[in-house]
Amino acid sequence: MKEEIDFVRLTKLNLGTTDGEDLDDHNYGFLYYYDRTFDKAPVKNAERRLQQLDRAAYNVTTSSDPVIQDLARNDEATIFATSDILSMLMCATRSVYSWDLIITKQGNKIFIDKRLDNNIDLSTVNENATDAPLEADAPNATGPQQTGVKPDSINTPGNLAIEATMINHNFALQVVTESASASARVEMAHNNPFYVASEETDPLASKAYKYRRFDLSLETDEEPLNLIVRTEIDAVVKNNISGEDQHLTIKALNEFDNKAQGSGGALDWRTKLASQRGAVVATEMKNNSCKLARWTTQAILAKADQMKLGFVSRANPKSSQAHVVLGVMGYKPREFASQMNLNLNNGWGIVRTIVDLVRDEEDKKFVLVKDPNKSVIRLYDVPLSTFEDDEDGAVTIGTGAVDEDDE
Repeated sequence: MKEEIDFVRLTKLNLGTTDGEDLDDHNYGFLYYYDRTFDKAPVKNAERRLQQLDRAAYNVTTSSDPVIQDLARNDEATIFATSDILSMLMCATRSVYSWDLIITKQGNKIFIDKRLDNNIDLSTVNENATDAPLEADAPNATGPQQTGVKPDSINTPGNLAIEATMINHNFALQVVTESASASARVEMAHNNPFYVASEETDPLASKAYKYRRFDLSLETDEEPLNLIVRTEIDAVVKNNISGEDQHLTIKALNEFDNKAQGSGGALDWRTKLASQRGAVVATEMKNNSCKLARWTTQAILAKADQMKLGFVSRANPKSSQAHVVLGVMGYKPREFASQMNLNLNNGWGIVRTIVDLVRDEEDKKFVLVKDPNKSVIRLYDVPLSTFEDDEDGAVTIGTGAVDEDDE
């Protein structure tokens, strides 16, 4: 173990930086236009069902991104990451569940990656609630560790996260207007860098990748320290006044059962979303502080003009198979960040601190792990070959894994 940092120390870090710059000629993919009818309140007894759409979408890790590989070869920056990975690090102090990142030092370059089948791609549900969802009891479990949750429950943290992730994927596809017309979509400078037409059977999802650079330098640095991040935009919408295209990120919050354990005191969305919108959002900010902070950070990193937040509920609280869209709200990312006391300068301070711990090392690989039981992150120094032949990709270092006996 190279370093252990508790959240109290992390919250005191601070680094001011600019809004970042788009790299010229480094935007990829295309965007459909957002369907504004979703902004209207749904008609009673005519709820919109959430559809399941088959579209090709990609979330490739940093070092496997061919565009980032080219940028690194051309010395465009020192540090490389994707917005979903970077947001996890920047919002680390809001996290409760365990997560891990791989940091590789190669020459003068630093790559921040995620493992295959990692959990930071999953949308947690009520992670920050005082009565967060409980894990299911193991078969034949006895003693104080029993939670009373049945092993086949659909409301365990893992099952809820899978459900929420699928809702997010489908919601972003459903709220755009797909059309074959060239005027009905906005093309970026280049095609999607991950799509191979000969290997993919599904049509592409609306998605644009913008590669953006941020300056993390200090006055005492002898050379500039730049970070390039791959950011994502989900759709585009015409500004009502100027008529200009505005970039959107699209996410969905989901209600599973406001009467079940783990609901975090959430209001009944079907009856309260229209009349007590502020209270519903405030409760979500409390119960899903980490998830919402990450989404907001990703929108700011991408310099999105607006975030669209969908509110999706189960058609039947006892089943996770069917869902309905109850409403959509739009926010300016920086205003939303202010509402939830999200300080991006603190996030940049965390990034710079972790980078400083590894940048003077020789070529090495590191694993940054959030302790599953404590508000602590730990940085481990591991051999360069770690994870390369690990088929299940499990982190088995120190306290990164929890034994059943000492959970």
